[in-house]
Amino acid sequence: MLTSVRVSAGRATGTTSGGGTGEGGAAGRPAAPGGAAALAAAAVEFTLTSGVLFVLVTAVRWVMVSPLSRVLPGSHLQLTAVAVIVGAALAWALSSSWGRYSGGHLNPAVTLALWVTGAFPGRRVLPYVAAQLTGSVVGTGLARLTWGQVVGARMDYAAVQPAPALSTAALFTAEAAATAAILAVALLLMSRPAWTRWIPLALPAATAVVIVALGTLTGGSANPARQFGPALWAHQPVHRSHLWVYLVAPLAGAALPALVTRYRAPRPRRSPRSGPARWRGRRSETGRCAAGSTC
Repeated sequence: MLTSVRVSAGRATGTTSGGGTGEGGAAGRPAAPGGAAALAAAAVEFTLTSGVLFVLVTAVRWVMVSPLSRVLPGSHLQLTAVAVIVGAALAWALSSSWGRYSGGHLNPAVTLALWVTGAFPGRRVLPYVAAQLTGSVVGTGLARLTWGQVVGARMDYAAVQPAPALSTAALFTAEAAATAAILAVALLLMSRPAWTRWIPLALPAATAVVIVALGTLTGGSANPARQFGPALWAHQPVHRSHLWVYLVAPLAGAALPALVTRYRAPRPRRSPRSGPARWRGRRSETGRCAAGSTC
């Protein structure tokens, strides 16, 4: 299913779960070189992640914890409404000029996967992850400031938790598998330049499906940033005890399709005329970084 990421540095992308299309550079890596641009791209990740978390908490507050919830009786209908709202927010974020500038990862698992494939420079992984997790905390806090005490008292800041009968191993497996599926979609679309235009629609749709499918089982997080801020704000033992799973499982799940993509990528072949080994066809982002261009 997954093919090699034959995408130039200007087309490499990410996902909530993130990923947009490029604008003179593209999603997956910042559009401009240099330390200032790296900080600017991380700041954009912080801002977009904050915005998406604000929308998420707001959606849960008004769809599931308000008189409006009577219009949508049943948890699956409510989860579907929340998924549609969050998916729309993600689609806007990924297709916006800001999303195109930073790559619109909005998810540490996406950043890790793109680094593993060689489509994202390693020196920017930690700044991106820090920006995403901090954005999660700030976005959740802004929702509490906006909507008042009900966010903490009645909905635990939209922090998710597993079903009572679900074991830790099952929770880990489900969250890892969901993230792997989302990243498989991202990497598949990245494998053909003509398909990258669908990323801002396909990845929010995949995220929405995960929310609906796993919402009553695991909460359908598939993103460390989605749970990090709400769990810290909720400060409840039930959230703290499972927080490590919601942080680690998506990273493990994202690494699987990324490793498959990396090791199925074409190897450099030696040309009889050129002497040194060279890539046939399009060069990878790793090759560009090694060559000293604008990573």
